[in-house]
Parts: sequence; structure tokens; C-alpha cells
Amino acid sequence: MSSSPSSSLIGPLLLAPNNGYKVWEDPSFIKWRKRDPHVHLQCHESIEGSLKYWYRRSKVDFLVSESAVWKDDGVNGALDSAAFWVKDLPFVKSLSGFWKFFIASNPNNVPSKFYDTEFQDSEWNSLPVPSNWQLHGFDRPIYTNVTYPFPLDPPLVPDENPTGCYREYFHLPKEWEGRRILLHFEAVDSAFCAWINGHPIGYSQDSRLPAEFEITDFCHPCGSEEKNVLAVQVFRWSDGSYLEDQDHWRLSGIHRDVLLLAKPEVFITDYFFKSNLAEDFSYAEMLVEVKIDRLEDTSKDNVLTNYTIEATLYDSGSWESSDENPDLLSSNVADITFQPTTAPLGFHGYTLVGKVQSPKLWSAEQPYLYTLVVVLKDKSGHVVDCESCQVGFKNVSKAHKQLLVNGHAVVIRGVNRHEHHPEVGKANIESCMIKDLVLMKQNNINAVRNSHYPQHPRWYELCDLFGMYMIDEANIETHGFDYSKHLKHPTMEPVWATAMLDRVIGMVERDKNHTCIISWSLGNESGFGTNHFAMAGWIRGRDSSRVVHYEGGGSRTPCTDIVCPMYMRVWDMLKIANDPNETRPLILCEYSHAMGNSNGNLHVYWEAIDNTFGLQGGFIWDWVDQALWKVHADGTKRWAYGGEFGDIPNDLNFCLNGLTFPDRTAHPVLHEVKYLYQPIKVNLNEGKLEIKNTHFFQTTEGLEFSWNISANGYNLGSGKLSLPSIRPQSSYAVDWQSGPWYSLWNSSSEEEIFLTITAKLLNSTRWVEAGHIVSTSQVQLPAKRDIVSHAIDIGGGTLNVETHGDTIKVGQQDVWDITLNSKTGLIESWKVKGLHVMNKGIHPCFWRASIDNDKGGGPDSYLSKWKDAGIDSVHFIAESCSVQTKTENMVKVLVVFHGVTKGEEGSKVLFTTDMIYTIYASGDVILDCNVKPNADLPPLPRVGIEMNLEKSFDQVSWYGRGPFECYPDRKAAAQVAIYEKNVDELHVPYIVPGECGGRADVRWATFLNKSGFGIYASKYGSSPTMQMSASYYSTSELDRAAHDDELVKGDSIEIHLDHKHMGLGGDDSWSPCVHDQYLVPAVPYSFSVRLSPVTPATSGHDIYRSQLQNS
Repeated sequence: MSSSPSSSLIGPLLLAPNNGYKVWEDPSFIKWRKRDPHVHLQCHESIEGSLKYWYRRSKVDFLVSESAVWKDDGVNGALDSAAFWVKDLPFVKSLSGFWKFFIASNPNNVPSKFYDTEFQDSEWNSLPVPSNWQLHGFDRPIYTNVTYPFPLDPPLVPDENPTGCYREYFHLPKEWEGRRILLHFEAVDSAFCAWINGHPIGYSQDSRLPAEFEITDFCHPCGSEEKNVLAVQVFRWSDGSYLEDQDHWRLSGIHRDVLLLAKPEVFITDYFFKSNLAEDFSYAEMLVEVKIDRLEDTSKDNVLTNYTIEATLYDSGSWESSDENPDLLSSNVADITFQPTTAPLGFHGYTLVGKVQSPKLWSAEQPYLYTLVVVLKDKSGHVVDCESCQVGFKNVSKAHKQLLVNGHAVVIRGVNRHEHHPEVGKANIESCMIKDLVLMKQNNINAVRNSHYPQHPRWYELCDLFGMYMIDEANIETHGFDYSKHLKHPTMEPVWATAMLDRVIGMVERDKNHTCIISWSLGNESGFGTNHFAMAGWIRGRDSSRVVHYEGGGSRTPCTDIVCPMYMRVWDMLKIANDPNETRPLILCEYSHAMGNSNGNLHVYWEAIDNTFGLQGGFIWDWVDQALWKVHADGTKRWAYGGEFGDIPNDLNFCLNGLTFPDRTAHPVLHEVKYLYQPIKVNLNEGKLEIKNTHFFQTTEGLEFSWNISANGYNLGSGKLSLPSIRPQSSYAVDWQSGPWYSLWNSSSEEEIFLTITAKLLNSTRWVEAGHIVSTSQVQLPAKRDIVSHAIDIGGGTLNVETHGDTIKVGQQDVWDITLNSKTGLIESWKVKGLHVMNKGIHPCFWRASIDNDKGGGPDSYLSKWKDAGIDSVHFIAESCSVQTKTENMVKVLVVFHGVTKGEEGSKVLFTTDMIYTIYASGDVILDCNVKPNADLPPLPRVGIEMNLEKSFDQVSWYGRGPFECYPDRKAAAQVAIYEKNVDELHVPYIVPGECGGRADVRWATFLNKSGFGIYASKYGSSPTMQMSASYYSTSELDRAAHDDELVKGDSIEIHLDHKHMGLGGDDSWSPCVHDQYLVPAVPYSFSVRLSPVTPATSGHDIYRSQLQNS
């Protein structure tokens, strides 16, 4: 056993907090009887067993992700996963299951001697392990970002400190007789002590790393029918909580697996695989440092006398193409042999060396893995102990302003990921982790930052397998100290140094053999001080094969090898990249805050990254909306955010920052991410179509290229595109006029012609089946001739115009008619073939339902300035409405609207809008709008028109960008085509409602009923394309509701046709950061819209063509 204070000294302190000493409030006491950190152990019985284990464990692919559960079966999913992870390990037993559980209000109120074997727990509840107790009706979840969930008074925590008491029973198998028994907790939040059969066996802190204790002497004999009793006391808050102020849900309990490991008396307890690749990667020298746990009366030399240590490398990558029963042992590619040494290399252990020729390298593009098996044999050559893991060959190095992987400055197309499941919280499920990786890979994400703590061991194995560059981050964040005027950050206090360093050491020692890790992180948002030098120094001394990352202190301290800012603006990034004194690369550890309808400007970042030496990518914040299921009294569930569990303090919906919903349904922005991260780029420059392969290690041999050409939204033709294999980081250019699409272009006389180049996978991979679109790009081909606006055909019958009191009725008998109210200036009715199409409209609109980014910045936020100016309460008064001109075929009506708001000084006109209706006998309406806002107004949410259609006209077609939601500053991925959706499908159910469902660059749109009748709308004349939306939910309703499921559909469809629409922003969500080019300044605007009736005999495309004329 590891040396430790005697139980006669420490045991009573743990068991009797009433003596005044609280171990959970002593930052100098972070563990007791806890074994040294080490790699994840499997305790194999043989070499063959270890190889079979990895063979089966590696048989995971995208099909597994299809069984991911997110709502009602998460508990079973977590328990099944815990069982699966120890399958085929004869000397590992999972204790996961339903344990007896009691929650006390504080440590003083736990049941007396609940850890005794005779204690009666029959009245206790059952709680699944792993789980967070708050998600099973005990205590409450708390969501807070920066502010600590308790008063900041380190190292003290509140007296009201919910304390979970667990009891579980187990037997030790007869087959384990003579072996040493280890009790292994993968992770417990936040601190805990444990007993076996009434004996105290250990104490630990750190909610995200393992705690392991030897319990051999406290257990009943193997094979005994007498049950062993494991009791655990978990403190919700401890002094360790001051180091765990991450932006996520604060959840407690035993949230990862609990294992029993049976090891021989002398066993392998740790090993470190290191490789040194030749400069030309032609061979790799291997070094394996092995640590042996021996009995106290066994010296290190005696171990060498009685045992031999061997290691072998197997080519597990070759198993991928083999049958169901491959000869695993024959995949041996290198023996790694013992090398006597007196020098301590990393730790005082044993060193083995070997060499492999022509190793296949690991990268996120080509994640090739080998299996390392380390064996301890006795004098007779029998295997005493066997450990193994999968390893890969990669080289991480630094060059001037570059981070190199295998000699290449790979671009980090990354995302931050919290461990989060909407039902089971911080517990993990195999299929759900795979779902995350499958979605990431399918959307061209190649890197993940474990924010902000070490994650489940299986996550690392999966990242190794699927290919994902990783920043592994220590479980340290002290962000809340930023608000204190009298307390220093713990990094500046020596009393916290041991705890902080322990967390870094534990992370590195557990995860050091995982190939996916390219960087260690010292934690997140914890200021900067002397303790960071200690941590960075330790890592650099322990593992020189990776770089060190830390953003705190300005992201450019000596404790980071990467300039790693968060939410830095593009122009500031460029300054650093161009700074000749800065030799490190810049990789954004967080950027593009994905809160609600967000991530505008993402393309601006990637224009800079793709074209600037020294900028090497970044990690979007973040992967998933961290909402939790909340069950209502009627049994219904919905996703809840901060404050909805009665949690105080809380940060409301600031936990909803994901590229996906909690169930991993994609937000529309994920299309934008996929496009900007795609490896095949296509550009049309000076008559040349350039196709660039931005991969660093893969050619395009595994891709099938195709082309499609469309004119005014309609497909002209398509086909396969034959290209030579394009080497990594190389391009192939073709004269676009020599392409197979040229004849189709040449024969078309349409206004706009687009060429789309698509690259699909020829073969299935671990993460997707064959045919998956990796990249797609659309370029606009040159126009053959100028297009000018066509005058509306004024024929089509006689126009009837009638004026009665306050109404102006215009129409053509039995075809269509429009009724205007001259008092309100609004259309009261628009009928097509006797069907009511429009029941309210048309009026100007300058307001949008606010999104999260509109609210960021307090009094400086866009929303605050809009409200201060009264834009949110504008109502429109018709100053005048009169017939200006009337002929047999046309009538012109002028409506002058005043946009009025009420303030402290009375009513005030903010907008004056002239709306000129030119109504033709054909049924066409040309609406010319001239907008004059007050010059002192802030930038506007939108400038456009609003109208309301009958609910049956819910079939929407449009020619513009799509098919998914897109906005002026987030539309790079949205291709121009003709799309069709119903109104329900246009809505995006962001958990907190706001402006959503828009489509950018719309040329025309139709709103039809199922019989094909309805209304057409398009840009007209010299007006630019429109921003369009159609929703059953009014703008005011989207503003009102706090949850998507609270939205109430109106009695009509609200249509917006915007001449200008402000961008979404998203550089962050706490300051006004829409880029200047996407703001809508309060200046005069003029634009024109064409409206027309549609019948089954017409189409939007035909009407649109009628207003265009070749010059």
C-alpha cells in the first residue's frame, strides 16, 4: 500500500466533524490513502486477452450513435455503458447500479455510523451510480457562470452543505484470491470519504479525476458469502469547489463509474509510452517507462531478480480490414525490451526501448493506432500482470508562429465540449459520446477542447479512434475571484499550490498515453500567478512531446506555448499575427459564442485564419446547449436553464451556447461551421476554377467530385467531375469554360447562373457511410448579358376601383380584389379567386424579436438603445392615404405612415415612411417604400415591411439562400436555389425564443395554400435581394415567451420582407459586436417590392421571369 497517515489519526477526523476540524475546508489536505495517479488500468489476464479486448473495443462506428438516448432512458444507458466498459476484463468489476442513498442537509446531519456494516438502510432511497443526485429529486441543480454558488470566503463553504450518503454491497470472486484489491472511483463531485466494512479507507477531492484506494486488508476473503459494505460520504461543497468555478451546471455525486480492480501482489501500476520520430518519419524510437507496485518488503532490485518486464507493439490498424477472427498475435510489429538504467526518466521505474520502421502516423485525418501491451512475467515466464492501451505515432513541435503536427501546421477547426446530457447530467453514455464525435467529424470539426476539466476515460479512447485533436484541460477555474476586491486568485496563494499542482499531475498521469492530446491546459480563467509557473514547469518536465496551453493573464504569458485568447476580435488577432516579436501561433481557445441565434461573422474569422500566417484556428464556444430536462406537475418535460430549479444565484440561459440542442439536433449554424471548416475549397478567379485540398495528410483519392449548374434556381444539368488526385495542401485549376457545364451555361439566357462543386466520400468511414458530402461550394458564373428590369404587363382586363367611406377597393371581378382602409393605411383584405389571402397589412417594420446577442452589453446593448429610443413600442399612424393616379389598367395609392412612440415627453415620430402602391389590372402590385428615420436613432434591427396572411397559406417557396436559416452575417454555407418548406418547418425552436427562421438574399417567394393559390413577393427594380421570414408566431410573441414551448400561434402567418436586416453578431454575447458592415444605420432607405396573386396556373419562377428582360 502507499504510505499514508495512520487510520488511527485520520479516521476519527473524517468520522467526527463535530470536533471542529472540517477536512473539506482545509486546502492543504486534499487526499488521504489515495494512490498515486496513473493511466487507466485494465488488469488483463493475458496478452491474447488484451488484444481481444482492444479488437472488440475498437469496433465502434456511426451506427452506434444511432442508439443514443437523450430523454427517457438515459439512466439505463449510463448503467449499460458502465457494464460494457468492463466487459472481457476478468479482474475488473463494476459496482455501478442502484445504491442505497440518503441526503443530509449538511455533514453534521448524516446518519450516525451509517458506514457500519450493521447499519439498517432499508428505508433509504435507491440512486443510480453513476449519476448526479440533483437529477433524481434530491437537492437542486445550480447553473452559474462566474459567480460562485456560495459566499466567497475561502476556504470555508456554507454550513448548509448537502451531503450524500451512499451504501453498496459486493462480494469478491473466488478467482481473485491472493490478489490485491483496489477500489477505483472515476470521479466524484466534489469531495468524499469512503469506508469498507466500517473501516475508513480514504478521502479525495477533484470532481473530474479518479481516486483509487487499496482495500485488500478491509475486505472479506475472496469467495466468502459475507457481503462487503462500501459506504461513501459525498460533500456537495468543499474547499476544492473554489478551484471548480466552471461555467456549467453545478451537480453532485458519484457521476462516473466505481470499479474494483484485482491485481497480483506485484503489478504494473503505470506506464508511459514515448516515441521519437525520425526527421523524415522513416522510423520511430520507442521508450516505455514502467512503474511497478511492489510489496513493502520487495526492493526494486528484487523485482528485477524475480520478474521480467516486456512490452510489444501490435499493428491494431491492420485489424480494421480483417475478418471476424483475425490472428491478433501475428500483428506484432516491434518488441520493446528492458534497458537497465540508473537515471530517473519521468518516474523511478523501469525503462524499455524499441524501434519500429516506417510507422504509420496518427493524425485527425488518418487516426492510425497501434496497441501497446506491457507484461510482467515471473521467473518461469508466466504472465503475472498485463496492461495495454492504444497508441499512435505523432510528433508535436513548434516552429516560428506555428504549431506542427507531424511537420505540418495543421489548422485547428475546433469546438469546446462540456460533458453534458439533458437527463443524466455529468454521467456518460457510450452511444452519446460517439454521437458527439460522429456529428463533429461529419461537420468537419477536427479538434476539441475538454472544457474545462478532464473528461471520461472512454472519451479519450474514442477521440484516438475517430481522429480528433485535443486540448486536455485541468480541472481548475477560479473565475469568481475576479469579482473580489480583497481576495487574491488562488494561483497567487501558496496554500493552494499543492491542490492546483495535484490536479495537473493527475490529469497528465491519467491521460499521457492518448495520442489525440496535442496540448495540456493549465485550466481556465484562473488569473495568473506563481502557481501557474509551477504547473507549467512540471508539465514541461514530465512531457516534452506536447505543448502547454493557458489563456489566463492575457493569453501571452510564459506559461503558454500558444497565444490562446478568447473572443478576440479579428483585427486584434491580425495585430498579433503581424507582431514580429511574437513567435508563437495564435489559436483561439474560445470564439464565436453560440448563444441562441448567433455566430454571425464566423466567415470573417476564417477569411483571416485562412489567409494569415500565424493564425491557426480556434475552438467555438461551445458544442451543446446545456439545458436539463425538467418534469412538470402534469408529467410533461421541457429543457430548463438557470433559475428554473429555484437555483440562486443563477445565470439564466447563459448555459445555452451550443451548436446543437441538448439532444444533439443541429442548430442551423452547424451548416455554417461545416462549410467554413470544409477541407475542399473552390474559388472562381480570373476565369479559373480553383479546387484546393486543404487537408494536410490526405489526398483527394477517397473523394468523388460532382458538379451541378442552375439558372435562376432551376437545375440545368449535373454530372461527375473527373479530377486528378490533388495532393494535400495543393490545388488544381481548370478553365471554367472548358468544364462539362459550359454548353449548358452557353445555351441559357437566365439572369443568374450558379455552379456547385460537391465532394463526397467514396467509402464508408468510422464516422459516416459512403456518399457523405464532405465539401460543397457554389460559385456564380459570369452573366452572358446584362439584365434589366421589365415593365409590368399592364394588360389583363379592366381594373375596378371603388371608394366607399374609409375603404378603397381595387380588383378585377372574380379574379382578385384588394381592400385598403384609408384611415389606417392598411390592406384589410386581399382575395385571390374569392379566397382570403391577406387579412392584415401592409405596414413598415423596424423591430425584431430580440436575440441573446442583442441583449449583451447592459446599457450599451443594442436592445437597451432600441428601447431607450422607443423603437420597441413604435406603432404606425396613417398620416394620409389617397388615390394619386387612376387609369383603366392601373391605380396608384400613396400612404404616408408615421412611426410613433410614446415617451416621457409624449408621442414622438421616429419614422416617416411613404408607401406607394401601384396596382395593375393584372393583379400585380408594386410597392415603393421610402423610409426616413430620425437621424438620432441607433442602428436599426431591420428596415422592411410586414404583412399577415391567412394561416392556410403555409406552403412557402423561395428563390434565395437556404434551405436552412441564414442571416446577412451568417450565410456563407447557404446556397442560392429554389426551396420549399411549410411555415412550421421555417421555425427554429431555440430554447429561448427570439428572431429566427430568416432566409437571406431572397429574390422571390410565394406563400400558397395546398391548392396552389396565394401571393408572390419579390424584389423589384434596382432593389437588392430581401431577408424573408414567415412564422405563425408574431414578433411580439417571440419577444414575450421565455421558452419555445410557451409560444402561442397567432391567427395568421406573419411575413417579413426586409430591405435591410441587422446581423446576428456573435463575436461574444455580452457586448454589442455586430460588425459595421452588418449594421443598419438610421438613414433614409428606398426599396421596391412586387406582390402578385398566384393561381395553380402560375408559379413564382414564371412571375419572376416576367419582370426580367435581356438587354
